[in-house]
Amino acid sequence: MSTSTNKRLAIVCFIDALGWEVLRGRRFLEERLPHRRRLRSTFGFSSACVPSILSGLTPREHGHWSFFYYDPQHSPFKPLKPLGLLPRSIVDRGRVRNQISKLVKRAYGFTGYFQLYSLPFSQIGLFDYCEKKDLFKPGGLNRGENIFDLLERERVPYHVSNWREPEDANLAAVKADIAQGEIRFAFLYMAAMDALLHQVGKESPEVDKKMAWYERELTALLEVAERHYDEVRLFVCSDHGMATVHTHIDLMARIEALGLAFDTDYVATYDSTMGRFWFKHPQARERIIAALEQEPNGRILSEAELRALGCDFDGHQYGELNFLTNPGVIIVPCHMGLKPITGMHGYHPDDPDSDACLLSNVPPPGDPQAITDVFHVMQAEAGLRG
Repeated sequence: MSTSTNKRLAIVCFIDALGWEVLRGRRFLEERLPHRRRLRSTFGFSSACVPSILSGLTPREHGHWSFFYYDPQHSPFKPLKPLGLLPRSIVDRGRVRNQISKLVKRAYGFTGYFQLYSLPFSQIGLFDYCEKKDLFKPGGLNRGENIFDLLERERVPYHVSNWREPEDANLAAVKADIAQGEIRFAFLYMAAMDALLHQVGKESPEVDKKMAWYERELTALLEVAERHYDEVRLFVCSDHGMATVHTHIDLMARIEALGLAFDTDYVATYDSTMGRFWFKHPQARERIIAALEQEPNGRILSEAELRALGCDFDGHQYGELNFLTNPGVIIVPCHMGLKPITGMHGYHPDDPDSDACLLSNVPPPGDPQAITDVFHVMQAEAGLRG
């Protein structure tokens, strides 16, 4: 329990995909959270953004970017290759993939978020997976420290949600800890908005209903906290926004039409908004570059641009060449999913739909401009040394 006569609690509520443009035109907690900032996101998906929020580091520094990266020497997935002999009509079913993912996660002792998605079993032995550990635990990052490392080391009493649990359960858990009056910092994890926005897009009335629910629940949470603490400081943050999808491209078919042999001439993995390539010889590189330059709905990212975005990696394990689609364009099919969806993120941080948010009932410490700055806000609010 705090020794201060003014008993203070800081709550950081993370709402996945609650982007600045999602908030536009919606009066979400305006009276309760009058301090509102647009934050620049980290390039990549939540697998890159969340570690950046929790650490203040770039993907280059913490080592997390897209889930799968090229490492045939150390891939733990080689035993899955025989599944590639089965009909894809069976092994690519969502329920089948989910069950296999659970078995693999248990077998290898992965504690982080793990999903095989739609990466072909015939190719999966060429790749490793970046999020094997629980990001929300001390030691959860591939490199560097997260906010929970600091909280534990400085023995600050805190609450953190179990990201595996539904939002109702996480709300009940944080309220129970707050009612004990002993924690000084709470991190509340709310993930359902992301899935909803993928499904219906940011303009849907379903999003208004969900935001009204968040407003009611966070107001109730504040009321509980204010009964047990003299000062309650609430911060709502997100990792990225959501763009409305208007175009689908089959980038995989474009590359396969070149007649190059996978794993003999090149290796590729296709995320929803990115094609990432590795080359076995210069001719394959030249032909794939020429094919990508013919695709009008995206562009190849330069090494200089990736460096500026903090997404250049020693060894190029996340791609020797990276192709990014334009905002609102998705790759279908891809290794993250075989069917079109309504909303998507993972575009360039310059796109307004990539912007995240920081909302609070007090002025945020420092001058937060990007999602990496949320870490410094949390550090200050928890009373941790810099």
